[in-house]
Amino acid sequence: MAKIVFAAGTSHTPMLLAADETLPRFVETDQKMTHRDKDGRPVTYGDLLQKADPELAHQVAPEHLVARQNIARAAVHRLRDAVRAATLDALVVFGDDQNESYLEDCRPMFAIYYGDTIRNSNVQHSTYSHLPDWYIKNRAGFFEPDGPRDYPVHAALAVHLIETLSEAEFDLASSKSLRASEGEGHAMAYVHRQVMNAETPIPIVPVFINTYFPPNQPSPRRCYKLGQAVRRAVDGFPGDARVGVLASGGLSHFLVDEELDRAILKALSDKDYAFLQTLPHNKLHAGSSEILNWVAVAGAAESIDLDWFEYVPGYRTPAGTGTGMSFATWG
Repeated sequence: MAKIVFAAGTSHTPMLLAADETLPRFVETDQKMTHRDKDGRPVTYGDLLQKADPELAHQVAPEHLVARQNIARAAVHRLRDAVRAATLDALVVFGDDQNESYLEDCRPMFAIYYGDTIRNSNVQHSTYSHLPDWYIKNRAGFFEPDGPRDYPVHAALAVHLIETLSEAEFDLASSKSLRASEGEGHAMAYVHRQVMNAETPIPIVPVFINTYFPPNQPSPRRCYKLGQAVRRAVDGFPGDARVGVLASGGLSHFLVDEELDRAILKALSDKDYAFLQTLPHNKLHAGSSEILNWVAVAGAAESIDLDWFEYVPGYRTPAGTGTGMSFATWG
């Protein structure tokens, strides 16, 4: 029978795509954003800066930005090598969608894509068109440089997951195609462009979780149960396919919360599933909501052990904004 033999998690922040000289520029966009503090309250960049540890100004000097970035780059390479070495027949990717494939007219809590292929475009999604040119150019690493490319989807496994999870009382949306002229969202695009072997990409099953947008965000417990249900469904898939699961996104951002990030990684390592299922909702706003993708992977990977992780507190401004850049494998 098919079996989940490998799991992974990776941040997909545009910081990971940035050249050394671009890293100091993220302050330009962060200053204009509405943020959430560590208790989930909406705050301005100025509010965060006023309360920030003065040491952060030293930590975001260019040489320290680059030093941390190099640790993250090495972690990306190690993760990429692990995915390739796992010799997978399919990779189930849990990722969020940010006004890319699903919009306000109908935004499902959970959705699975089951087309034979999914397109990575060389055109940025319109949802990011308001951002400055340097940021748009930096995000180009999510997308094909020369023209659209269709990546394989394990459609048979995708359909099996849809049918089996529906029987397990998960009310899923399903998609067989993308909107005209649009490509896959950033969560899937990062995996294709930065994690997989470009010459022999693994067929994926895109599983979307609405982590980002109220009012229908799932709870951590529901995401964990989704992962468990995916594992059971894989176990019942005919054949002997080697299947992996991967969380795309997270951990804390746009305000780095080291205490939260390290607690989550410890819980993943210790298999403290009660902790993961009871994460407080006020900690899971904005980018930090992508932690739910990792919770889903934890449910899917109960039977295997976390064997490596790297954590880089990716501060990029004196206000403490940035990303808790995290990478992990189970196997």
